[in-house]
Parts: sequence; C-alpha cells; structure tokens
Amino acid sequence: MKTRFLKVAAAAAFTAAALGQAASAQEVTLKVHHFLPASSYAQTLFIQPWCDRIAKESNNKMKCQIYPSMQLGGSPPQLFEQARDGVADVVWTLPGYTAGRFPSVEVFEMPFMMQSPEATSKALWDYVDQYAKAEFKDVKPLAFHVHGDGVFHMTNKPIRTAADLKGLKLRAPTRTTTKFIALLGATPVPMPVPQVGDALSKGVIDGAVLPYEVMPAMKIQELVKFHSETDPAEPAFYTSTFIFAMNQAKYDSLSPELKKVIDRNSGQSLSGIAGKAFFEADAEGKKLTTKNTTNVIPKAELENWKKLSQPLFDAWVSDMNAKGHNGKQMLDGAKSLIAKHAAGK
Repeated sequence: MKTRFLKVAAAAAFTAAALGQAASAQEVTLKVHHFLPASSYAQTLFIQPWCDRIAKESNNKMKCQIYPSMQLGGSPPQLFEQARDGVADVVWTLPGYTAGRFPSVEVFEMPFMMQSPEATSKALWDYVDQYAKAEFKDVKPLAFHVHGDGVFHMTNKPIRTAADLKGLKLRAPTRTTTKFIALLGATPVPMPVPQVGDALSKGVIDGAVLPYEVMPAMKIQELVKFHSETDPAEPAFYTSTFIFAMNQAKYDSLSPELKKVIDRNSGQSLSGIAGKAFFEADAEGKKLTTKNTTNVIPKAELENWKKLSQPLFDAWVSDMNAKGHNGKQMLDGAKSLIAKHAAGK
C-alpha cells in the first residue's frame, strides 16, 4: 500500500511539474532593441504602447524588455541583422541605414512623396506586400512606417532657397536624401540619428535634416539656432522609411494563442498607428524650438526643388528595371496607394 501511495504521489508531482513547465513555457519575454533613448517619442508613443497592448491581450503571458540606445550592442545599421539572427526578438530601425540593400522601398523616401505620415505608412505596408516581400523575407515584418515632414535644422543661418545651401555640410539620413541634398547644392554627410548631436557640437556639419520628433531625444534644439520648414500645404521634401520587425524563429516558437496576439498587433493597422504617432510627436518636438528662429520655405521655391528632384525618380525606375522589376509600375503603384489611403479608402 505504501509503495502504491508513493508511486501515485510521484506521478502527481511529475504531472504538476509538467504543468508548471507548460505554463511557464507560455510566458514569453521579447527583447526589443532600438537606437534612440528611452525618452524618445519612438519609444514612449509607439514601442512602449505596442508592448503594453500585447501584454494586456496575452494576460501578461507575453511581455517586452526594451533595450534602447543600442544596449544589446552593435550599431543602428546592424539592427536588421540582429532581428534576422535572433540577437534581438524585435527591432525598430530604418532600412535606409544599410544603403542599397532595400532599394524597392526607397521610392517612399523620394522628395515630395509624403504628406500624411499615417496614410503613407499604410500605403507603405501595402506596397511591400505587393512589390517588396522578397527584400524582407529574413524577418517577420510587424509594421512599416514613415515619419513626418523633414525639417532643416541649421547652426548659423536659415534656409530659404536652394542657394542658401551652397557650400554647407548637411546631415543626411538615407541614400535617397543624400542624393537630393547634393542636387540642392549642399554637401551631404550621411549618418544615423545618434551621431547628429556630436557632429553639430563639433562643427562637423552645418545642419541636419530631421523631423521635429527627434528633438527631445537628441536635444537638437540646443545645438542649432534656425529651423526651416517646407510649406505645410506641400508634400514633405523628404521622409524616411522604418521597419518594426520580429525574428521569424521567435514568432514560430510562440503558441497559437500568442501568435494571434502578435497578428492582431501588426500589419497595415499598426503601420498606420506608427505613422500617426510620429505625426503627433512632431508637434510635441516643435514645442521645444520656440527660443530659436523658424521660417517656412514657400511653394514657389519648392516648385524649383521638384524639378531638381526628377532625375532621382528616373534613376530609381532604371535601377528597378535593371533588377528585373517594372520600375514605372512600382512608382505608380506607390503613388496610387498613398493617394488611396490619403483619401481614407
């Protein structure tokens, strides 16, 4: 009898342990990595709210551990590989930080393509789904988005015309914007956002093109005196594309229940949420620049800039054709999707 009791007790203990392991196996902590400080609007208005939603919807079975400012090591251009290789479970970064690797989405970074970050972000998700899936096959994309209007932030003088850029060294974020800044007459200096503050303070550059939303994270408003915006009635002279991506193996390892939580919080909807968050962050960031001087570059001047930008579109279409795509169809598709979402369709 005693032997039988011990066997039953042992079996019960084993079952309890197994159940405990199964329960703990469902508790997942995602390592989320990005390049801006924890105080950045990217984290407070987009990444942290996303983490809060997946925790709530999973009854806290799935949570985030956010690592801002590249705390897991590496540099911003390496974030995509970190998501691919599992160094991080989720990353937020710019495809444009690895110049030429993701050429299909560069069309969204062309001058004067974007006016509404929310609509353009939704369009970008749809565009990748139609034309650029192969470029992102090594990860599981959760969202694609753009930021708000790019603004000139200058140390010594405002920008009113392209002539004001002659002889100046200007930070550029991506390959496309680098080319456009050169066409406008300035000397572009490509660099990720975290390097901008140091470059401004040391006089390496005379200014930078950035959206207002990065002001608090990088304290750019303390390093420059002038902010030159483009006419708000016109599309932005530049924007950048972003990806919020998950390691595919990590996603595959999730239970069906947790996969559904991720699926509900990704895709076109999340892309639009991100675009809207960055638009709202611009208004907050601009509040920090009130002690400086701000001017608006008028539509008449921007018409000249649009003419200068045409070779960029022609070169991109040719590049896509050379890669075996229909570049004109892709360009028209991007414009059509932006217009569709801008109209609320």
